[in-house]
Amino acid sequence: MKTCYIIGAGEEFQPFSPRTDDLVIAADGGYRYLKKNDIRPALIVGDFDSLGAPPEGIETIRHPVMKNDTDMLLAVKIGFEQGYRHFVLSGGMGGRLEHTIANLQTLIYIAQNGGNGVLEGEKQKITAITNSKYFFPGSPRGGISVFADGTAKGVTETGLLYPLQNAVVRSAFPIGVSNEFTSVPASVEVKNGTLLIFWDRQ
Repeated sequence: MKTCYIIGAGEEFQPFSPRTDDLVIAADGGYRYLKKNDIRPALIVGDFDSLGAPPEGIETIRHPVMKNDTDMLLAVKIGFEQGYRHFVLSGGMGGRLEHTIANLQTLIYIAQNGGNGVLEGEKQKITAITNSKYFFPGSPRGGISVFADGTAKGVTETGLLYPLQNAVVRSAFPIGVSNEFTSVPASVEVKNGTLLIFWDRQ
């Protein structure tokens, strides 16, 4: 599956090796992390309030500071335009809390527009699903939490310490926080709505 990697300016990302059909986008100051790890992006997107000025020799899409979309969301939209549906977002946590929340909303945007995305942090991974099911194969360990975007109906969690069956999960009640894997294959499903799923890096 070809992947669109988008690197932001939050906490430093885990190094990766893009394939020839992958797309690597630096969201403004995320370029510093890519340069440090000798990964050349195909594109740099943003208002350059973090990076200052775009580097030479790399395609750049510059936006005004006064805009509606975050740099990360602008990069995601470019990925969609270029035919990508699988996104890995890094450098999107660990800085200002409001930017982390904005990146969680970006995951929801991806899920509600027919894509799948993972926000990778130093200790956690996060995804969003809409009217679908997410599988954890093998023998997953550690913690997992599930939160609704608004109201999510038909939520079922299997293979976890505290299972749910066809439940209604609402954003105003954190019933899905601090669950645990049990070293057996697990899954989280929502029949009607959107969920954010947080789990510990293995």
